[in-house]
Amino acid sequence: MANDKKDADSVVVIGLGRFGGTVAESLSKLGHEVLGIDANMKIVQDYADKLTHVVQADSTDEAALRQLGVDTFGRAVVGIGTHIEASVLTVVAVSELGVKQIWAKAISAKHAKILKAVGAHHVIRPEFEMGDRVAHLITSKMIDFIKFEDGFAIAKVCVPREAAGKSLAEAHLRRQYGVTVVGVKEHGKDFTNAVPETVVPEGALLVISGTVEQVQRFAAIT
Repeated sequence: MANDKKDADSVVVIGLGRFGGTVAESLSKLGHEVLGIDANMKIVQDYADKLTHVVQADSTDEAALRQLGVDTFGRAVVGIGTHIEASVLTVVAVSELGVKQIWAKAISAKHAKILKAVGAHHVIRPEFEMGDRVAHLITSKMIDFIKFEDGFAIAKVCVPREAAGKSLAEAHLRRQYGVTVVGVKEHGKDFTNAVPETVVPEGALLVISGTVEQVQRFAAIT
């Protein structure tokens, strides 16, 4: 690998298991240059035709990563999960190389805490986050739901009867429920950014934001 600085669209993905491999393929399909690294040669061979570059290497070895040009990338994804020691040492090595944005997968809260302590800028817990999301969808009328770390959430819900046919200014949803309507989506039509004058059609979907509690309370009336 050349040691020229990569452009902003280039990403190195280390650990090509289910999580890392999916991230790497998705980035590649979106047009990004991707360097994939894994310790397993069979996995490397499986991704040979799917990524820009893919190599077998010990990702805990800082010298090996430097030789591969990892220090020239501005962003890295460490997808190693089950092997916690390798995950932590890889984040340390990537951090020492000066990569400015490191995303890392964690399998527990303690693992996440360690990854942040050794240099990861963003820690993802896929199973936990998906499980929490599905729980909210199962126990409410929400069609989709995303929760952020500070208790803030965005959800997709059906238009409540009390708001159908009214403008957002007339419906007073924010005053009554504390939620902000971000946009409106009618079937077969483009997404519309919400303004006070936006009329909410019956049968449409609303994208709303607020605290988790506010979003849940609002979803319950739809």
